[in-house]
Amino acid sequence: MTTLTFSSESEIHRIGLGVIDLTLPKAEWTHAAHFAAALWLMRYRPDIDAAARMPGMIRAYNEATGVANTDTEGYHETITQASLRAARDWLDGNDPQTPVFVLVNALMTSPLGRSDWLLAHWSRPRLFSVTARRQWVDPDLDPLPYPRGRIG
Repeated sequence: MTTLTFSSESEIHRIGLGVIDLTLPKAEWTHAAHFAAALWLMRYRPDIDAAARMPGMIRAYNEATGVANTDTEGYHETITQASLRAARDWLDGNDPQTPVFVLVNALMTSPLGRSDWLLAHWSRPRLFSVTARRQWVDPDLDPLPYPRGRIG
């Protein structure tokens, strides 16, 4: 039996707004919440270019929750941009009427739901390098974009 990560669209709105206004409790900034925030931005805030603005949002959120953005912790450009590409592909690959909480729940049961999904595309040394943390680094194992995921 699959356990649902989210049960309502209001939870997704709370996460998205909580990242923007820096009020989301740090303990709730999970792997699923990262995708929820990305999908929320893409669905409900099309006026915001997620690829351009999410890095600043995450850095500000990290600082507000006591996480330093350094060469070894905090914001990671390659992970963020790869995740945004995967989220966009997931969103575009499903019915635009599907609630975001349903999309996130389905995504979390896919390979993207694994926190190590990026290691299918990047070797660990390349992905966790200082360069990859600071700027986009192309995958060295398997190219992106991640194939579209469909829930139905």
